[in-house]
Formats: sequence, C-alpha cells, structure tokens
Amino acid sequence: MRFQTPLEPATLLRRYKRFLADIRFADGREAVAHCANPGSMMGLAETGMRIWVEPNDDPKKKLKYGWRLVEHGGGDFTGVDTSAANRVVKAGLEARAIAGLEYDGVRPEVKYGEKSRVDFLLQGGARDIYLEVKSVTLMRTAGLAEFPDSVTARGLKHLQELTTMVSQGHRAVLLFLVQRTDAKVVSVAGDIDAAYAAGLRAALAAGVEALAYDCVIDLQGITLGKPLDFQF
Repeated sequence: MRFQTPLEPATLLRRYKRFLADIRFADGREAVAHCANPGSMMGLAETGMRIWVEPNDDPKKKLKYGWRLVEHGGGDFTGVDTSAANRVVKAGLEARAIAGLEYDGVRPEVKYGEKSRVDFLLQGGARDIYLEVKSVTLMRTAGLAEFPDSVTARGLKHLQELTTMVSQGHRAVLLFLVQRTDAKVVSVAGDIDAAYAAGLRAALAAGVEALAYDCVIDLQGITLGKPLDFQF
C-alpha cells in the first residue's frame, strides 16, 4: 500500500475527539489533521512526537492532512491509520504472501452472522475461510505488541461470529497485523480488556485460528512483512 502523496514531517501538539490532531510544521505553520484511529493510541499520541502526515487537495475533505505515521528512535515507525490494515492485508492476499491459506478468490466486506461483515471471505479452497483483521499498534514493553489498546466490544462480537463459522464447518482466522517495525512478539492486553482476552481464549479453543504479521513501513508506504510469534 503506497501513500498517494509524499508525506510531510510535523510535530504533534495534541490529539482530541479521537479523530482530530493539532500539528505544527517546521516552518511554524499549524494545522488540524485527520486521525483515522478510534483506539486509545496509548504511547503514540504524546505532545512533541515526530509524526508524518499525508496532504491532500480533495475539495470534499474538510481536513487537508491525514496523520499516517509516528516516527520512533532508531528509524522505527508505527502506522496509526487503522483503515490501512485491510488494504495491506488485501495486497498480501493478492500476492499469496500469507502462508497456510488456501483460496482462489478474495471477497472483502462480506455480510455474515448477525449484522456483521467479515473483512475477507476466501473461497475456492477445501473450505471457505472467514478472515478478520486487527490492527495492532500498542507496545508497552520493548518488542511486545499487544491488542487491544482499549476495550473493544466490537472485537468481542467478531470473535463470537468467527466461532459460529467454525461450528458451521468453515475455517475462521484472526490476523493480527502489527503496524510497527519494532515488534517481535504479539500478545493480548488482558489487563486492558479482560472480556476480549477471555473471548479470544474461548474462540481459539473452539477452533478459530490466530496469525500475526508485522509490516514493512517507510515514507513511501506500508506492506505486509513477516510472520510474528503469537503468544497468549
């Protein structure tokens, strides 16, 4: 997934109302950027952080910048746009870059369960595969990425829907996409959302599969990286 326009560096002043961020450029200009992330963004939204934003000239958009990356020391990045996760995974599916999945066709945003949509329905293999993607950005311990960064009732519902698909004879896969370049292991933040942790444990016991991948992130774009260990 390539960024549509060259990114510009800025300093984060504050993030507020979840989807807004005040930013300052090196020349002193200030602007409001769109923040496409409904989570808490714990550890990623502190005043003074160096970030990268994507400008746009779309007259239909009220905000002319979209916050895309946080830059860390040592050249590491975190992608903060949760909507990018599905685009990264879609490109990975089309390139057959995710091991262990058998399919001929990829259908995004397919209705299933009770008023839900699965991120991807993979068809053409021995069984249909219901694939749900979760964007992971939280890191409280060096090298350890965690999900979620806030309570997620929606995520718990997805676990229940995936479990139902398994009971009907399909495969169900939960893919944790770590939008960080400094992660080595993925786990669940049970202290943040105990209900989700319990739901995931039950889903895995029922046959839902869990995969984890990191991302290759630079100022040109974000692509699917390598598999990571998932430790629960």
